[in-house]
Order: sequence, then structure tokens, then C-alpha cells
Amino acid sequence: MESIRYTQQGNIAYVTLNRPDALNAFNYEMLRKLGDITESIRINPDIRVVIFTGAGEKSFSVGADLKERKTLTDQQVKRNIYKIGEVFTAIENLPQPTIAMLNGYAFGGGTELALACDFRIASADILLGLTETSLAIIPGAGGTQRLPRLIGESKALELILTARRLKADEAMSYGLVTKVTTREALQEETEAFAQLMLANGPIALQQAKFAVKHGMNVDLQTGLSIERKAYEITIPTEDRLEALQAFGEKRKPIFKGK
Repeated sequence: MESIRYTQQGNIAYVTLNRPDALNAFNYEMLRKLGDITESIRINPDIRVVIFTGAGEKSFSVGADLKERKTLTDQQVKRNIYKIGEVFTAIENLPQPTIAMLNGYAFGGGTELALACDFRIASADILLGLTETSLAIIPGAGGTQRLPRLIGESKALELILTARRLKADEAMSYGLVTKVTTREALQEETEAFAQLMLANGPIALQQAKFAVKHGMNVDLQTGLSIERKAYEITIPTEDRLEALQAFGEKRKPIFKGK
């Protein structure tokens, strides 16, 4: 059985963590596969939105495979930590918008994968959290850096240092998830959210994401320069001209990503 299941429907890519018997925990082979799929998505012009989720009904991912971890040398543990960080950064840097569809437990690396995505839509009955300090380690796949940037330093420290497991509505109140819905409506709501973005210009989506991501950690004037350069990329596109023509003709534009 493939540890990662990949499908494409229209302009949406679905990446499913596929080790349900292990609660979709990350072993090294799974991380390698996830990295390869992420790279293939990055260069695929037909993919406009990416949805990450977990197989089964119990877990999005509970993080590192602790059964594997017990068999590894210190060097192999370092290898795994480097690999998971590398792969999650590649996911964060995808040009397409990304959504974590949280269908079950998301602990440790599972929450860190969700943090690497642009949006997180959660089933109301799940639990999530950065639980690493309860195992005498720390979040090592971006959690200590992405969480405070998302919800603020004090709240992030609270969650990391207490290793709290949050219910979905609690995570929503912290600003950790974008939306909470029922389990039955999770996929429908996630796809509806994706469709809101798919209605817009694909190149514009990518350039807007680029401007926000690269502008967040620089001074305002540098950020404004990044925004201006990103805008300039949209000017010569066929999609921009199509949008103007469609506006004049009072119809919906048909974007081609060109």
C-alpha cells in the first residue's frame, strides 16, 4: 500500500496521508514520498489548489512514527528531523494555495503539516496540538516558528509548553484553524472553500500568495516592493485581459492560467 495517496480532480490536487493503521504517522519512507509528490505539484500548471488530508476516520496524522523512532540511531533521528522539516517547508513554499482538511487527530508533526498549509479546515470532533514537550522533545518541523507567527508568541508558548490537546472550536478561538464544520460536511465545505479561490485568476492567486509570504518577515517598504513586482507579473497575462473583457460583457471570466 502506498504511504501517500495522490489524486487530481479538475484543478484540485488531493494528497492523502495513507497509513491509517498507524494513525498516519510519518516514517522516513512516507516523508520521502510526500516530498516527491510535493515537487511534482509545484511544477504542474494544471494544479491550482492543493488539499492535504489523512486516510481513515481517526487521524489526520499523529506526527512521527514512534515505533520506527525507537529503532533508529541518533544519526537516523537527525536524518528524519531534517527530512520532515525540508518537506514541510517545500509544502509551505508551494506556489498554489494549500488547505489542510483535518479529518482526525493532528498531533505533533500532524499539526506542523497543517501549519505549513495556508488554511486549516477542521471536523468539529477532532483534537490537535503540538504535544512534543510531553515526550521530552520540542516541535522540530517548524512548529516553534510557524505557530507564533500565526497566533502570536504568548499563545504559541502556552500551547507548546503545556502540550495541550485542543478541541476544534478551541483551536478556532486561538486562530489556529480557519473553519470548523461537521464531519459529514468536511469535504464539501473544504471543496467549497477551494472553489472560491478557483474562481479567480490562477497566476494572480500565486502572486498574491508570494507577496504575502515573502512580505511578512521584511520591513514595510521592502514588502511593498515585493508586492509591486508580483503585480507586474500579472499585467501581461491573458487572464488579466480576459477579466477586463468579461467585465465589459457582464459575464464570468474563463481563466486559463496564462
